[in-house]
Amino acid sequence: MALTNDIVKQKIIEKFGEQVTSFAEPYGMLTFEAPKEMNLKVLNYLYDDPDLKFQFLTDLCAVHYPDQKGKELAIVYHLHNVRENVRIRFKVFTDILQPDVYTATGLFSSANWMERETYDFFGVNFTGHPNLKRILNVEEMHYFPLRKEFPLEDQTREDKDDEMFGRG
Repeated sequence: MALTNDIVKQKIIEKFGEQVTSFAEPYGMLTFEAPKEMNLKVLNYLYDDPDLKFQFLTDLCAVHYPDQKGKELAIVYHLHNVRENVRIRFKVFTDILQPDVYTATGLFSSANWMERETYDFFGVNFTGHPNLKRILNVEEMHYFPLRKEFPLEDQTREDKDDEMFGRG
C-alpha cells in the first residue's frame, strides 16, 4: 500500500493525539506542528515507525515571525521517505527570548551543519548539540542577521530614485 498524506496524518494523530496541530497540505506537502518540547519524540517516531520511515532530513531551517508573541521563531524540518518518495514538513515554534530546542544530531548526522547554520543566523539554541558555534559569520557578531529586527533600507537616503523600485 502506497504511503499517502492521509496515512501519515492518521498515524501521527494516533500516536500523539491533540499535541500535534495545524495540519495542512500546501502544494501537496503534509505540514504540521508540535510543541518544541516534543520535537525529538516526533522526529524519532517518524524515523523509527516501520510504515513511515522518514529517515532523510532534507532541510532544517528557521523562520522569524516578529508579530507572533511567544512563537517568534519557527524551526522547520523537511523530512523525506526515500523508499516511497514522500516528503513532509514539521514545525516547532519557540519564544525568541529563550530559543531552546533539542538537537536532532543524534538522529540525523546532517542536522549538525544545519543546526549550526540556524543558530548562526537566527540564534536558535539547539540543546545538546556537540559543537554549537557560528559556522559562517564571525564569532564577534552580537546579533543574528536573518531576524527581522533591522530596517530593510535607510528611509532618509536622498540618493535613491523611487521610480527604479516601482514606488514612483
